[in-house]
Amino acid sequence: MAAVFCSRGHPNPGDNRFCYLCGEKLSSRAMQQDLILGDRYRVVRELGHGGFGRTYLAEDLNRFREACVLKEFAPQVQGTSSLQKAEELFEREAGILYGLHHPQIPRFRELFRAVLGDRSHLFLVQDYIPGETYGQLLQQRQQQGGTFREPEVCQLLTQILPVLTYLHHSGVIHRDISPDNLILRSSDGLPVLIDFGGVKQVSAAAELQFVPPAQVAPAATRLGKIGYAPIEQMQQGVVSPQSDLYALAVTVLVLLSGQEPTWLLEMKGTRPQWQRSVAISPALTQILQRMLASHADDRFRSADAVLTALQQANLVPAAHQLPLQVQENAATAHLPTAPIAEHLHSPQAISGGSPPGMATAPTAPQTIARGQAKNQVQWHQWAALGGVVLALGGAGWMAHDRWLPLFSSRSPSSQQGNRQMTPQQRSQSLGVDFSFLVQLTNQTFYTRYPDQQGRTLTNAPQDQELRKTWDIIAAEWLSLLETNLSETVRQKLGSYTKADRDRWKEQINQLYVSSRSLFDLTDARFFALFPDQQGQNFIDQPIGQVWHGMAAEQVKTLNHTALEKIQFAPGTFSQQVNGRLAPGTGRVFLANLSEGQIMRLNIQAASQSTLLSIYLPKPTRELPVLLEDSTDVTWTGNLPQSGYYEIVIVARGKTATDYQLNLAIDNVTSAPVEAARPEAPEAKN
Repeated sequence: MAAVFCSRGHPNPGDNRFCYLCGEKLSSRAMQQDLILGDRYRVVRELGHGGFGRTYLAEDLNRFREACVLKEFAPQVQGTSSLQKAEELFEREAGILYGLHHPQIPRFRELFRAVLGDRSHLFLVQDYIPGETYGQLLQQRQQQGGTFREPEVCQLLTQILPVLTYLHHSGVIHRDISPDNLILRSSDGLPVLIDFGGVKQVSAAAELQFVPPAQVAPAATRLGKIGYAPIEQMQQGVVSPQSDLYALAVTVLVLLSGQEPTWLLEMKGTRPQWQRSVAISPALTQILQRMLASHADDRFRSADAVLTALQQANLVPAAHQLPLQVQENAATAHLPTAPIAEHLHSPQAISGGSPPGMATAPTAPQTIARGQAKNQVQWHQWAALGGVVLALGGAGWMAHDRWLPLFSSRSPSSQQGNRQMTPQQRSQSLGVDFSFLVQLTNQTFYTRYPDQQGRTLTNAPQDQELRKTWDIIAAEWLSLLETNLSETVRQKLGSYTKADRDRWKEQINQLYVSSRSLFDLTDARFFALFPDQQGQNFIDQPIGQVWHGMAAEQVKTLNHTALEKIQFAPGTFSQQVNGRLAPGTGRVFLANLSEGQIMRLNIQAASQSTLLSIYLPKPTRELPVLLEDSTDVTWTGNLPQSGYYEIVIVARGKTATDYQLNLAIDNVTSAPVEAARPEAPEAKN
């Protein structure tokens, strides 16, 4: 019998009435694990439920078992006509959610119907956000005797207020902001706003609107959590942007104190409890006090206004403020700290020994070939990114926790200070850690001017032109990073480690894609920008961080545009795919094939315009690949394994490349074209 899950995710036998771990009553309506809905979505477990419907974690079988969230629309109305009208209302209102496109809002994918038993169910599909809610993070803090600190909640405010600005400008009010509806996304450490209450809102309206004539209409359901929602929302059902600002302020107080909102807002004499018990700065107190005003008109007019108030009060977290100058032989402790959001997810600080980099198409030190580096990644034989002494023409970068700065620690003149602030201000606006930019620029500077190796520039007149040159190199790097990397990725430059590569590998393995394919796509992009780096040892140098950033971007493309599954219709044994590759791009094709079949593969494209790789379902040291980074355009042979084969095509020219992929399988055995049991995703590497 399939397992049934409670709202906390505890598995139970299908005939249990109560969860054996937490005692929660199990509804007979809860869907069983492994149930397939709409011939596409496999139910993994229930995430939560209420009077309006249930929420499930599911796998999208049409997108390589990608995780997603299913929200069931189940209003408590009677009669087919009432339910139909309610569903029409839901579909109309859900259309507003489809129009939301923001990186910190889960994407709403589709509505679909599924027949279960004798009735049809309506589901809303949205992205699944891996991570922990701020409510869960607070519980973890409290178990260790702590709560959130003021800089951390200030960072949360600065990161989530722009999301509210976007929502409110789109005509959407969240209505239900709380620590449980904010997730710290594990991939980038940004807060994501979830559970818009779309199902709740329409369900509540449906229950009021479609009551049978003989029945008394139920009391109006007010959306929002007690203590978090303002009085006008709970008592009158009136919502506005100020409603969300109120709930956000309560959320901040709960994170700071660990106390229940009703207790925090309780009046103690002439002041609420939170003003007596929560130790925060007067500036933040004043901002929260205005966000929590009893009358909506007395609150900030917009989320932007709150953000402006935070900036004017200098409440931007210290982790985002860049140092005014780079000090000589600065130790790791003096470098900018990791973003607070990353500390929430992992207490480890970023090492100062992260690899250094390169410039616009500047050059970097050269050692091992790219193929060697790729194999080292493949079999996890990388040298540690920190703790390696990097020699640039004999002069040293200090290893492990020290680096050789370009500027001295002597107090600069005001003119020098203004000149030095320009790269700092721009790096701050782009989200690039300034200490990493200094390392990146220093390496390029010393590579271009090897006679300056080991020399620290001063404010002396004879160094003026060299200082200008340094600024120009820094500007070149910032332009390149701005053009080629997203802000989320830029924020992590200087801190990428093997843990990131392992995490990416786990993510793409679930798509039946190996790290070899990921590295092929990354190399295509990287070498298009830095052709002089082919065959060089860039991984352990600053420019290696840029390569890591491009790898992070490619993980996203594999989840959307860079991956395609080739499937054979019944009775057919060949497929043809046409496409175009822009310079520095590639595409991965998956084909589920059987051992013993003969595969014939041909790529039709301009001569020498592509590289072709064919990777096995279960690579071994003896047979890691069938073909790798080859200019060959054909491959024919017996397949040694059953499972998902990866066919990778990358562009290697400076212009767009049109291609035609022809894949034929001679089904010489009695087995079907597709392998009946492909390898587990973990078999990839």
